[in-house]
Amino acid sequence: MSRTRELWERVPAPVVDLALVVAAAVDVWLNLWDDTRLGVALATLGCAALAFRRRFPLGVFLLTLPLALTQDVAVAPVVALFTLAERSRNRPLLAVCVALTAVANSTPWPLASLTEVGRTMTLILFVYGLATAAAPVLLGQLIQARGDLARRLVEIEEVREHERALHAQAVLARERAQLAREMHDVVSHQVSLIAVRAGALQVATKDADAKEAARTIRSLSVTTLDELRTMVTLLRASGGRATELTPQPTLADLRKLVESSGTQVELTGELPPAVGTPAQRALYRTVQEALTNVRKHAPGATACVELWQDGDDVGVTVTNTPPTRPSLSLPGSQQGLVGLRERADLLHGALESGPSEEGGYRVRLRIPLSTD
Repeated sequence: MSRTRELWERVPAPVVDLALVVAAAVDVWLNLWDDTRLGVALATLGCAALAFRRRFPLGVFLLTLPLALTQDVAVAPVVALFTLAERSRNRPLLAVCVALTAVANSTPWPLASLTEVGRTMTLILFVYGLATAAAPVLLGQLIQARGDLARRLVEIEEVREHERALHAQAVLARERAQLAREMHDVVSHQVSLIAVRAGALQVATKDADAKEAARTIRSLSVTTLDELRTMVTLLRASGGRATELTPQPTLADLRKLVESSGTQVELTGELPPAVGTPAQRALYRTVQEALTNVRKHAPGATACVELWQDGDDVGVTVTNTPPTRPSLSLPGSQQGLVGLRERADLLHGALESGPSEEGGYRVRLRIPLSTD
């Protein structure tokens, strides 16, 4: 049944209308009763009108009434009634049309023979005409109701899909809130302890190098806490009210990052003012991650941060010397470099990293200057 319906819906509407016109014409030719010039003209007009049944259903029905009156045919009036019932929601109008069709089918033609048929036979023909005319109207209304039901089901499915999306957002909001609590309770507590111990060491120690190292640790801990609070605020946001974000780092903050890195770093080169904000952020995060890796994996090494422009591309190269002291065993998952590569891909750039010829390590980011 579904296959048949699909095949029927693929047939073009003009082809269907033409086939109905031909069927109505064949019906008139087989059952021609009034072969006068007037009868043939009314029959031709009623059959040809079916070609416009989709645009003017009521007008086409009215043009088929004379055909139903003058000829003993069924195709044209039934098709006109069906089309009108399928496209109209005016039930009183449909009832009047059914009655008119029954009258036209039961009235003898020519009218002079009305007395010869008799009232009883005319009444029987009228009742039969009512039943015949009511059938296409009921079928048209059924198809109309089926279409309304299908559209309603589509709307219900869209509402359910929207409800599922809202439920998923609510679950995500709960998970974000739980993650925010975990980050705040665990990470912030430990980082706060690091900052406190570093502050105490800075006050107690007499060694200048140790004092500077403690100051750097405390400064980095405070900065980490600030960023952690921002992340917690973002995670707790459920999407209803806009969350005010802290300013994102740009190239103007690069010198401050270098000075607070806890590593001897040389910053060289400069970039044009036309570098977009996303590109500036990517450059900053690359330097930040590279210097963090230097502190973790190359103790005592020095680093060089070089900003450069090559045609339509800009970039940064961070190179460090070999370590002078054994590195401590610190946890690392290489996720930092993975994140930098993903950021570079989003900006249509490239990130290269690997050992340098001098035995150190080099990280190089290249991104288009025109990135917005």
